Amino acid sequence: MLAGGKGINIARALKLLGTPVVATGLVGGRTGIRIVEELTSEAILNDFVRIDDESRTSTAVVDPTAPTYTEINEWGPAVRPEELEMLLDKLAYLAQGAEAVVFAGSLPRDVDEAFYGEAVREINRRGITTVLDSEGQPLRRGVQSEPFLVSPNQNEAEGLVGQEFNEDEDFILGLEAIAERGARNVLITQESGCFALLRQERTAHRYRVQAPSIEPVSAVGSGDVLLAAFLAAHLKGESPEDALRGAVATGTASTLEVGAGRFDQREADRLASAVEVSELEPVAG
Repeated sequence: MLAGGKGINIARALKLLGTPVVATGLVGGRTGIRIVEELTSEAILNDFVRIDDESRTSTAVVDPTAPTYTEINEWGPAVRPEELEMLLDKLAYLAQGAEAVVFAGSLPRDVDEAFYGEAVREINRRGITTVLDSEGQPLRRGVQSEPFLVSPNQNEAEGLVGQEFNEDEDFILGLEAIAERGARNVLITQESGCFALLRQERTAHRYRVQAPSIEPVSAVGSGDVLLAAFLAAHLKGESPEDALRGAVATGTASTLEVGAGRFDQREADRLASAVEVSELEPVAG
């Protein structure tokens, strides 16, 4: 048993990277109590809003003989409007001391699909870096609020853009299409690495980052670790190339662990030298 979900995985990875982090969100019932206890036992600071309904349990079935896994996700809790208002108040309070706020994961049922977009807009007004990692309509609506960074995986990005990505050119066009919708920077994560569009001042740079080939134990949460490592490096002022190299190495190292958000820093350091970072030209026309 492990406290999880995109936001918690990212918080766990940031903690391991030595980046101060506070996890927040909605927790309810006995499962919610276990989530808080688990994070506290890992020394991950947290400040959640308690809700009446029970937090869900999801099960990841990892096949030890092949790099595949099956996720079995329970139906999530119902959230009342007043509980959501409490979360927005909590975000406003916690953001006072934050350099960045990461919005991650699917929205609970009955929550308006514009929730992330409105929350991103409010945090942007405070001059704080906003990061969005979601899917479907919450991602589509959230991107329009101009977050500093969006980080969908390939399937989520394809759904947002409306086409499949096969060649490098497809990824470049996908990056640019997402940026045109409002995101200042874009990371499209894959198990094999990532594609990125990153802006330095007013110039956009496009990158392909290839991870070294390894035998993964479990890829659950590897994209969350990649995002956390990139954000940690960005906040330290590292160059885009170094940030991407370290992020992909850390995400790859996490595939050698069972348990989302976990990795061995020594393994990440070892893998970093084998990560290939290439800057790509924009597609002509």
